[in-house]
Amino acid sequence: MSSATNLPARVGVLGGGRMGAGIAHAFLIHGCEVLVVERDDDAAAAARDRVESAVAKSVERGLPGSPADHTARLVISTNYADFADRELVVEAVPEIWDLKVSSLQGVEKHLAAGAVLASNTSSLSMSGLAAELVRPHKFIGLHFFNPVPASTLIEVVIAEQTRPELVTTAKGWVEALGKTAVVVKDAPGFASSRLGVAIALEAMRMVQEGVASAEDIDAAMVLGYKHPTGPLRTTDIVGLDVRLGIAEYLESTLGERFAPPQILRDKVARGELGRKSGKGFFDWT
Repeated sequence: MSSATNLPARVGVLGGGRMGAGIAHAFLIHGCEVLVVERDDDAAAAARDRVESAVAKSVERGLPGSPADHTARLVISTNYADFADRELVVEAVPEIWDLKVSSLQGVEKHLAAGAVLASNTSSLSMSGLAAELVRPHKFIGLHFFNPVPASTLIEVVIAEQTRPELVTTAKGWVEALGKTAVVVKDAPGFASSRLGVAIALEAMRMVQEGVASAEDIDAAMVLGYKHPTGPLRTTDIVGLDVRLGIAEYLESTLGERFAPPQILRDKVARGELGRKSGKGFFDWT
Protein backbone atom coordinates (compact mmCIF):
# COMPACT_ATOMS: atom_id res chain seq x y z
CA MET A 1 0.00 0.00 0.00
CA SER A 2 1.04 3.59 -0.54
CA SER A 3 1.57 6.13 2.21
CA ALA A 4 -2.12 6.99 1.90
CA THR A 5 -4.22 4.42 3.76
CA ASN A 6 -6.05 1.93 1.54
CA LEU A 7 -4.45 2.99 -1.75
CA PRO A 8 -2.51 0.51 -3.90
CA ALA A 9 1.23 1.19 -3.91
CA ARG A 10 1.52 0.67 -7.67
CA VAL A 11 -1.15 2.07 -9.98
CA GLY A 12 -1.37 2.04 -13.76
CA VAL A 13 -3.31 4.33 -16.08
CA LEU A 14 -3.98 3.48 -19.71
CA GLY A 15 -4.19 6.72 -21.66
CA GLY A 16 -2.54 10.00 -20.79
CA GLY A 17 -5.01 12.50 -22.22
CA ARG A 18 -6.76 15.09 -20.06
CA MET A 19 -8.62 12.48 -18.02
CA GLY A 20 -5.81 9.95 -17.81
CA ALA A 21 -3.32 12.60 -16.75
CA GLY A 22 -5.75 13.82 -14.11
CA ILE A 23 -6.20 10.31 -12.74
CA ALA A 24 -2.42 9.79 -12.67
CA HIS A 25 -2.04 13.11 -10.83
CA ALA A 26 -4.62 12.08 -8.21
CA PHE A 27 -2.76 8.90 -7.31
CA LEU A 28 0.70 10.49 -7.54
CA ILE A 29 0.03 13.24 -5.02
CA HIS A 30 -1.26 10.62 -2.57
CA GLY A 31 2.00 8.67 -2.60
CA CYS A 32 1.41 5.98 -5.22
CA GLU A 33 3.88 4.87 -7.86
CA VAL A 34 2.08 5.60 -11.13
CA LEU A 35 2.68 4.15 -14.59
CA VAL A 36 0.97 5.80 -17.58
CA VAL A 37 0.95 3.85 -20.85
CA GLU A 38 0.31 5.66 -24.14
CA ARG A 39 0.08 4.56 -27.78
CA ASP A 40 3.39 6.02 -29.03
CA ASP A 41 6.36 8.16 -28.01
CA ASP A 42 4.76 11.48 -28.95
CA ALA A 43 1.62 10.74 -26.96
CA ALA A 44 3.77 9.55 -24.05
CA ALA A 45 5.74 12.80 -24.03
CA ALA A 46 2.52 14.82 -24.09
CA ALA A 47 1.14 12.72 -21.20
CA ARG A 48 4.25 13.41 -19.12
CA ASP A 49 3.88 17.14 -19.73
CA ARG A 50 0.24 17.07 -18.64
CA VAL A 51 0.93 15.17 -15.42
CA GLU A 52 4.00 17.21 -14.50
CA SER A 53 2.11 20.45 -15.14
CA ALA A 54 -0.78 19.33 -12.92
CA VAL A 55 1.61 18.35 -10.12
CA ALA A 56 3.44 21.68 -10.36
CA LYS A 57 0.14 23.56 -10.04
CA SER A 58 -0.77 21.50 -6.96
CA VAL A 59 2.55 22.38 -5.35
CA GLU A 60 1.92 26.06 -6.11
CA ARG A 61 -1.41 25.74 -4.31
CA GLY A 62 0.18 24.24 -1.19
CA LEU A 63 0.86 20.54 -1.82
CA PRO A 64 3.86 19.67 0.41
CA GLY A 65 7.18 18.89 -1.28
CA SER A 66 8.59 19.86 -4.64
CA PRO A 67 7.15 18.78 -8.00
CA ALA A 68 10.15 16.47 -8.42
CA ASP A 69 9.31 14.72 -5.13
CA HIS A 70 6.04 13.57 -6.66
CA THR A 71 7.00 13.04 -10.30
CA ALA A 72 9.89 10.83 -9.20
CA ARG A 73 7.20 8.16 -8.76
CA LEU A 74 5.90 8.66 -12.32
CA VAL A 75 6.81 6.32 -15.18
CA ILE A 76 5.60 6.82 -18.76
CA SER A 77 5.65 3.91 -21.20
CA THR A 78 4.28 2.65 -24.49
CA ASN A 79 4.35 -1.02 -23.44
CA TYR A 80 1.30 -2.80 -21.99
CA ALA A 81 3.61 -5.43 -20.48
CA ASP A 82 4.76 -2.83 -17.94
CA PHE A 83 1.40 -3.20 -16.21
CA ALA A 84 2.50 -6.62 -14.89
CA ASP A 85 3.39 -5.34 -11.40
CA ARG A 86 0.42 -2.98 -10.98
CA GLU A 87 -2.17 -3.64 -8.28
CA LEU A 88 -4.75 -1.43 -9.98
CA VAL A 89 -4.98 -0.24 -13.59
CA VAL A 90 -7.50 2.41 -14.66
CA GLU A 91 -8.38 2.54 -18.36
CA ALA A 92 -8.95 6.10 -19.65
CA VAL A 93 -9.19 5.85 -23.45
CA PRO A 94 -11.90 7.55 -25.59
CA GLU A 95 -15.56 6.47 -25.36
CA ILE A 96 -15.48 4.11 -28.35
CA TRP A 97 -16.75 0.61 -27.65
CA ASP A 98 -14.30 -1.37 -29.78
CA LEU A 99 -11.38 0.70 -28.50
CA LYS A 100 -12.46 0.18 -24.89
CA VAL A 101 -12.75 -3.58 -25.37
CA SER A 102 -9.43 -4.03 -27.17
CA SER A 103 -7.66 -1.78 -24.66
CA LEU A 104 -9.07 -3.57 -21.62
CA GLN A 105 -8.26 -6.98 -23.09
CA GLY A 106 -4.75 -5.80 -23.92
CA VAL A 107 -4.16 -4.70 -20.33
CA GLU A 108 -5.81 -7.70 -18.66
CA LYS A 109 -3.55 -10.29 -20.24
CA HIS A 110 -0.54 -8.68 -18.57
CA LEU A 111 -2.01 -8.27 -15.08
CA ALA A 112 -1.12 -10.33 -12.02
CA ALA A 113 -3.84 -12.62 -10.68
CA GLY A 114 -4.87 -10.31 -7.85
CA ALA A 115 -4.81 -7.05 -9.78
CA VAL A 116 -7.94 -4.97 -10.32
CA LEU A 117 -8.87 -3.51 -13.69
CA ALA A 118 -11.07 -0.41 -13.73
CA SER A 119 -12.67 1.66 -16.47
CA ASN A 120 -13.20 5.41 -16.44
CA THR A 121 -16.06 5.09 -18.94
CA SER A 122 -18.73 7.74 -18.45
CA SER A 123 -21.59 5.90 -20.10
CA LEU A 124 -20.78 2.52 -21.69
CA SER A 125 -22.16 -0.72 -20.24
CA MET A 126 -19.82 -1.99 -17.54
CA SER A 127 -21.46 -5.42 -17.62
CA GLY A 128 -21.00 -5.55 -21.38
CA LEU A 129 -17.32 -4.63 -21.06
CA ALA A 130 -16.88 -7.15 -18.24
CA ALA A 131 -18.32 -9.88 -20.45
CA GLU A 132 -15.36 -9.36 -22.83
CA LEU A 133 -12.82 -10.07 -20.08
CA VAL A 134 -11.32 -13.25 -18.68
CA ARG A 135 -11.70 -12.09 -15.05
CA PRO A 136 -14.86 -9.97 -15.01
CA HIS A 137 -15.19 -10.26 -11.23
CA LYS A 138 -12.01 -8.15 -10.86
CA PHE A 139 -13.43 -5.34 -13.01
CA ILE A 140 -15.16 -2.18 -11.77
CA GLY A 141 -16.01 1.32 -12.93
CA LEU A 142 -14.14 4.29 -11.48
CA HIS A 143 -15.64 7.29 -13.25
CA PHE A 144 -13.52 10.34 -12.45
CA PHE A 145 -14.73 13.83 -13.35
CA ASN A 146 -13.05 16.54 -15.38
CA PRO A 147 -11.01 18.36 -14.20
CA VAL A 148 -9.89 15.56 -11.86
CA PRO A 149 -7.80 17.73 -9.47
CA ALA A 150 -10.74 20.03 -8.73
CA SER A 151 -13.52 17.43 -8.71
CA THR A 152 -14.49 15.74 -5.45
CA LEU A 153 -16.69 13.04 -7.01
CA ILE A 154 -15.96 9.55 -8.34
CA GLU A 155 -18.74 7.24 -9.50
CA VAL A 156 -18.10 3.63 -8.49
CA VAL A 157 -19.99 1.62 -11.09
CA ILE A 158 -20.90 -1.99 -10.38
CA ALA A 159 -21.01 -4.46 -13.27
CA GLU A 160 -23.21 -7.51 -12.85
CA GLN A 161 -20.03 -9.58 -12.52
CA THR A 162 -18.26 -7.33 -9.96
CA ARG A 163 -17.71 -9.00 -6.59
CA PRO A 164 -19.24 -7.10 -3.62
CA GLU A 165 -15.95 -6.94 -1.73
CA LEU A 166 -14.37 -5.08 -4.64
CA VAL A 167 -17.00 -2.34 -4.28
CA THR A 168 -15.99 -1.88 -0.63
CA THR A 169 -12.33 -1.74 -1.64
CA ALA A 170 -13.01 0.80 -4.39
CA LYS A 171 -14.93 3.04 -2.00
CA GLY A 172 -11.90 2.96 0.28
CA TRP A 173 -9.65 4.06 -2.59
CA VAL A 174 -11.95 6.98 -3.38
CA GLU A 175 -11.95 8.11 0.25
CA ALA A 176 -8.15 7.83 0.40
CA LEU A 177 -7.95 10.13 -2.65
CA GLY A 178 -9.91 12.73 -0.69
CA LYS A 179 -12.98 12.36 -2.88
CA THR A 180 -16.55 11.14 -2.38
CA ALA A 181 -17.85 7.89 -3.86
CA VAL A 182 -21.30 7.59 -5.40
CA VAL A 183 -22.10 3.91 -5.96
CA VAL A 184 -24.36 3.13 -8.93
CA LYS A 185 -25.48 -0.03 -10.67
CA ASP A 186 -24.62 -0.47 -14.32
CA ALA A 187 -27.16 1.45 -16.39
CA PRO A 188 -26.81 3.63 -19.51
CA GLY A 189 -25.07 6.85 -18.51
CA PHE A 190 -24.95 5.73 -14.86
CA ALA A 191 -26.21 8.63 -12.69
CA SER A 192 -24.03 11.62 -13.48
CA SER A 193 -23.70 11.37 -17.26
CA ARG A 194 -27.39 10.58 -17.70
CA LEU A 195 -28.52 13.61 -15.72
CA GLY A 196 -25.76 15.93 -16.93
CA VAL A 197 -26.34 15.12 -20.58
CA ALA A 198 -30.12 15.47 -20.24
CA ILE A 199 -29.74 19.03 -18.93
CA ALA A 200 -27.06 19.92 -21.49
CA LEU A 201 -29.10 18.64 -24.45
CA GLU A 202 -32.12 20.69 -23.39
CA ALA A 203 -29.89 23.77 -23.01
CA MET A 204 -28.59 23.18 -26.55
CA ARG A 205 -32.15 22.93 -27.90
CA MET A 206 -32.93 26.25 -26.23
CA VAL A 207 -29.98 27.90 -27.98
CA GLN A 208 -31.03 26.27 -31.27
CA GLU A 209 -34.60 27.56 -30.86
CA GLY A 210 -33.42 31.07 -29.95
CA VAL A 211 -34.95 30.92 -26.47
CA ALA A 212 -31.88 32.57 -24.93
CA SER A 213 -28.15 32.93 -25.44
CA ALA A 214 -25.68 30.35 -24.16
CA GLU A 215 -24.45 32.91 -21.63
CA ASP A 216 -27.93 33.57 -20.25
CA ILE A 217 -28.92 29.90 -20.11
CA ASP A 218 -25.79 29.10 -18.14
CA ALA A 219 -26.32 32.10 -15.87
CA ALA A 220 -29.84 30.85 -15.10
CA MET A 221 -28.47 27.51 -13.87
CA VAL A 222 -25.53 29.02 -11.97
CA LEU A 223 -27.51 31.78 -10.25
CA GLY A 224 -30.90 30.08 -10.02
CA TYR A 225 -29.88 26.52 -9.18
CA LYS A 226 -26.39 27.09 -7.74
CA HIS A 227 -24.65 24.96 -10.36
CA PRO A 228 -20.93 25.82 -10.20
CA THR A 229 -20.78 25.87 -14.00
CA GLY A 230 -23.59 26.10 -16.53
CA PRO A 231 -24.49 23.10 -18.74
CA LEU A 232 -23.12 24.65 -21.94
CA ARG A 233 -19.79 25.76 -20.47
CA THR A 234 -19.51 22.31 -18.91
CA THR A 235 -20.11 20.81 -22.34
CA ASP A 236 -17.29 22.93 -23.74
CA ILE A 237 -14.99 21.70 -20.97
CA VAL A 238 -15.94 18.04 -21.44
CA GLY A 239 -15.78 18.31 -25.24
CA LEU A 240 -18.69 18.53 -27.66
CA ASP A 241 -17.50 15.39 -29.42
CA VAL A 242 -17.51 13.50 -26.13
CA ARG A 243 -21.00 14.75 -25.29
CA LEU A 244 -22.22 13.79 -28.77
CA GLY A 245 -20.89 10.26 -28.38
CA ILE A 246 -22.56 9.85 -25.00
CA ALA A 247 -25.84 11.28 -26.28
CA GLU A 248 -25.86 8.92 -29.27
CA TYR A 249 -25.24 5.95 -26.97
CA LEU A 250 -28.00 7.04 -24.58
CA GLU A 251 -30.38 7.55 -27.50
CA SER A 252 -29.68 4.01 -28.68
CA THR A 253 -30.33 2.55 -25.21
CA LEU A 254 -32.87 4.89 -23.58
CA GLY A 255 -34.75 6.37 -26.51
CA GLU A 256 -35.25 9.55 -28.49
CA ARG A 257 -35.34 11.87 -25.47
CA PHE A 258 -31.52 11.73 -25.66
CA ALA A 259 -31.38 12.44 -29.41
CA PRO A 260 -28.58 14.97 -30.03
CA PRO A 261 -29.89 18.31 -31.32
CA GLN A 262 -28.70 19.46 -34.74
CA ILE A 263 -26.70 22.34 -33.27
CA LEU A 264 -24.46 19.84 -31.48
CA ARG A 265 -23.94 17.73 -34.60
CA ASP A 266 -23.16 20.85 -36.66
CA LYS A 267 -20.62 22.18 -34.19
CA VAL A 268 -18.80 18.85 -33.98
CA ALA A 269 -18.78 18.60 -37.79
CA ARG A 270 -17.16 22.06 -37.94
CA GLY A 271 -14.54 21.08 -35.40
CA GLU A 272 -16.01 23.32 -32.70
CA LEU A 273 -15.30 20.88 -29.87
CA GLY A 274 -15.14 23.30 -26.95
CA ARG A 275 -12.17 24.40 -24.89
CA LYS A 276 -9.74 21.97 -26.51
CA SER A 277 -10.38 23.43 -29.99
CA GLY A 278 -10.78 27.05 -28.87
CA LYS A 279 -14.48 27.30 -29.65
CA GLY A 280 -17.69 25.52 -28.74
CA PHE A 281 -20.72 27.25 -27.29
CA PHE A 282 -18.21 29.81 -25.99
CA ASP A 283 -14.99 31.35 -27.33
CA TRP A 284 -11.96 29.94 -25.48
CA THR A 285 -9.25 31.71 -27.50
